[in-house]
Amino acid sequence: MTAGAAPALDLAGKHVTVAGLGVSGVPAAKALHALGARVTVVNGVAGERQRAEAAELEALGVAVRLGDGDTLPDGTDLVVTTPGWKPSSPLFTAAAQAGVEVWGDVELAWRLRESRPDRKAAPWLAVTGTNGKTTTTRMLAAILTAAGLRTAAVGNIGVSLFDVVLGEPEYDVLAVELSSYQLHWAPSIRPHSAAVLNLAPDHLDWHGSMAAYAADKGRIFQGNQVACVYNTADPETERLVREADVEEGCRAIGFTLEAPRPSEFGVVDGILVDRAFVEDRRNSAQELAETADVNPPAPHNIANALAAAALARAYGVEPAAVREGLRAFRPDAHRIAEVAAFDGVTWVDDSKATNTHAAEASLAAYPSIVWIAGGLAKGAEFDDLVVKSADRLRAAVLIGADRALIREALARHAPQVPVVELGRTDTGAMAAAVAVARDRAEPGDTVLLAPACASMDMFANYNQRGDMFADAVRSLGAGDSEEPGRP
Repeated sequence: MTAGAAPALDLAGKHVTVAGLGVSGVPAAKALHALGARVTVVNGVAGERQRAEAAELEALGVAVRLGDGDTLPDGTDLVVTTPGWKPSSPLFTAAAQAGVEVWGDVELAWRLRESRPDRKAAPWLAVTGTNGKTTTTRMLAAILTAAGLRTAAVGNIGVSLFDVVLGEPEYDVLAVELSSYQLHWAPSIRPHSAAVLNLAPDHLDWHGSMAAYAADKGRIFQGNQVACVYNTADPETERLVREADVEEGCRAIGFTLEAPRPSEFGVVDGILVDRAFVEDRRNSAQELAETADVNPPAPHNIANALAAAALARAYGVEPAAVREGLRAFRPDAHRIAEVAAFDGVTWVDDSKATNTHAAEASLAAYPSIVWIAGGLAKGAEFDDLVVKSADRLRAAVLIGADRALIREALARHAPQVPVVELGRTDTGAMAAAVAVARDRAEPGDTVLLAPACASMDMFANYNQRGDMFADAVRSLGAGDSEEPGRP
């Protein structure tokens, strides 16, 4: 298949319904209005924030219906949805019955990108996966910046694609994080190159099945021009490459924490190497960086760095820029971030580990752990996680609504691990958990917040959960912390 351009975008005079407000819906509505479309925004919630956003759009001449997200407005020619709206939503059922096409915000941004005659469309280097998307995308942007390219980390990462596609400056290339939600509604996107980092059960209530979830992730490879990057340790990611319809000459590029084979990126004696984009990949490799250049150098984060490097090299970036970009990269808060070290114990905040797959990667990074875990399980099971991590656990401190599920898995598979279960479910439970963890930890241990669960039973979000952990740790270690604060 040849990638080609998306169909011409002509929405002048068309009635477009936007499903949802917020970070994606408001800029989508504004972009559509600027194109001459008649825009109606529907949103099921009618809170204070939604009313303020509605007032902003209504001042431009955009119609907004709050409190009703199920009914398709009469005369709708196209629906543009924001991420998170389930495919089974009544609005989309009504659209299908009426023969009305549904696009996601990413699909709209891609078509806007393709329809600008006044500027060159920046290629997309796209990233998806169950875990590690944001870190890898930001690593990629750091590498591209080190190469002297005008770039930005955009998409599901929180920066509106519309601001990048329609605004200034004009970019050379974009590092684009895409969620499974966004990919579901984006049939036309054709990245320059893309990566699927890993696949594990997640958001199955939205997608309906693991097969549907994986299929949506695999959409990122459709029409790729240069490289489809996959994880050799996760056969499902390679299967998605094999099933993708790509441009002629597009290559499958693996990444591994082991010594790489030809057409792979990997690690040899602490060195990140490229055996894919070198002249003689069967007999030689290009040194890119040292594992010590990756921050933090945990195994799963080294895998993220290899994926980012593969996408950058697919775009033609020189090896020196890979090293420089990885050295310059600083991880976001709450992603395996060292908070403090005192009394020989290191305290690490990985509140972003909201599912078992992420927690498994986090636990694999340390040899002796006092584990703080628990929250909303979202239907997850914890047996495999405990089996794989049991020999690293000195103790476990459990909090949150579904803590019993983790306790039961520990009892089945790691009965030797002492468990403290905290019954309180207010936010103060975190300070109590930190105090218990200090009592259980010994010199050389890591106290690791890797909840393997969502946060909303006790906290506003994973950010608040991580902040309260860090605050409690710093309070506990005040006066004797070796290196307080995140690096």
